[in-house]
Amino acid sequence: MGVGDKKWEPHQLGRPRGNAGKQGDKLLKGAALLGAAAVISKLLGTLQKIPLQNVAGDVAFGIYNAVYPLYILILFAATAGFPVAVSKFVAERVMAGDHAGAKRIVIVSSALLMSAGLLLFVLLYYGAETIAGWIGIQQTVTAIRSISFALLLSPVLAVLRGYFQGYQNMVPTAVSQVIEQLIRVITMVALLLYLVALAYDEAWIAAGATFGSVTGAGAGLGVMVVYWQRERRLRDVEADLPTDKERQDGNGQEVEQGARKAIAAGLEVKEEISSWQWAKKITLYAIPVCLGAIVVPLLTLVDTFTMPRLLKAAMGSELAAMRQFGLYNRGLPLVQLVVMVASSMSAVLVPAIAAAKLSGQVDLIRSRAEMSVRLAWLIGLGASFGLAFLAMPINLMLYTSTEASWTMAVLAFTALFSTLNAVSASVLQGAGAIRTPAKALLVAIVLKSLGNVMLMPRWGIDGAALSAVIAYAAAAGLNLVQLRRSTGVRFALRPYAVSPALGVGLMGGALAALQGLAMLAGAAWHVPERWSASAIAIFGVAGGAAVYALALLRSGSISREEMRLMPELDRKLASVLAKLRLTKREQ
Repeated sequence: MGVGDKKWEPHQLGRPRGNAGKQGDKLLKGAALLGAAAVISKLLGTLQKIPLQNVAGDVAFGIYNAVYPLYILILFAATAGFPVAVSKFVAERVMAGDHAGAKRIVIVSSALLMSAGLLLFVLLYYGAETIAGWIGIQQTVTAIRSISFALLLSPVLAVLRGYFQGYQNMVPTAVSQVIEQLIRVITMVALLLYLVALAYDEAWIAAGATFGSVTGAGAGLGVMVVYWQRERRLRDVEADLPTDKERQDGNGQEVEQGARKAIAAGLEVKEEISSWQWAKKITLYAIPVCLGAIVVPLLTLVDTFTMPRLLKAAMGSELAAMRQFGLYNRGLPLVQLVVMVASSMSAVLVPAIAAAKLSGQVDLIRSRAEMSVRLAWLIGLGASFGLAFLAMPINLMLYTSTEASWTMAVLAFTALFSTLNAVSASVLQGAGAIRTPAKALLVAIVLKSLGNVMLMPRWGIDGAALSAVIAYAAAAGLNLVQLRRSTGVRFALRPYAVSPALGVGLMGGALAALQGLAMLAGAAWHVPERWSASAIAIFGVAGGAAVYALALLRSGSISREEMRLMPELDRKLASVLAKLRLTKREQ
């Protein structure tokens, strides 16, 4: 068999045999797998906070929420861009048939990030008292030191994820993400119960909760090492197979198939470069990605460095300040859930927007962008009003008391603007406007900082909640303005205001009636207050969502075209909706 007739094995290019269509299918499946893993991980991470507050109380809950955003910011700053950089350069080496070079990139990147992680660990561990002074709460010292150990493990985990993504193998990353989060939650709950049983104070309990990030990172790294070892054994088997040189053609010409494939792909076959040059290339590529990634954690970190200090100044006590900070954070997990669900439902259109841009279909870009934003608006609006209407029973169901229910109701509206911000940012990126979302979030950071300083002395945590709504609304507004300029999309009054207002009004009336009936039934049958609140919350969420959705369908805010974006739901409801004439016909 000649060189031109030689068949390539799947491992040699890190992708399956076949045409570009099969390669595209693999990429789509990998993206879907990573998306599913991200949703599961975020769900676990969001819900883990509820048992912490229930068992340890609002003080420990407040300390945890003051420290964890700091760790996320440092972690993102140190590692966020490196999986992307590693995957890029590994993919190039793989296309050139240089698997040894791909592993060398991993070694160089690991050494680089382990050094950075060690440095950051030292700064965080030994500088914990100084950082706690910046926060304004000395009780955060133990939790800061506890979470600092994760920085010794997370950098290598990030590098290995980038390596497998460079081979377009998303399974190791997805599995490690879920295992990491699962072990983190198990550790947090176990240490929480143990430390509470031994009557440790809130500072140690919060430190136990943050230590879950260390064991989680260790578990995720363990998973990646297992995949790495298995992949290395496969390479050893491949090494025993005949080489390209041994398969030379009849004229004795020696042709490296990897180089031939690289040339066919339009890649430059580069000379070997030193480890120092690789380190420089990887770092320079990763830094811009890191800078973009830390914008969102910075917005969260604003509260860490402003709220505890302002609350302590107003209340004169660290414990009281941390308790209020814990009360403020009660509503955030619910908001994060809404944003996660709404973003995943709307983001299905983003790749379609990028494809339409590449093909120059301006009208298609406009229609898909408008559809994405409208879905985000409708979902976020309904969820925000629903959470606001049900703030008191949800608060009692999840957190055992109704304290700070008004704060939770105000924070509920960050769900609307956070969803709009996330979806509009994704659409802008699909349309090629990649800088606007980062600029919008920087504006939000400034507004949140100023809002906390100006509003909290007067209204306390309610003022902080209001400043969050203002900040996210500003970011979403800036994105939408740029989206209109970039795509020419228009936002008509009826589908964005009139019909949703009708839906919100009907939902509010239904929820008010439900709560009234539940209160009467609870008083008549002597139902425990938390049980009654739980029933109201559960049936209220389901019933309110149904009323709101039916109102939108009946008024024509959602068409059959949008229903088909969710095939499973459309297939199950199509016949029912057609009989009830609840969806607008396609134009």
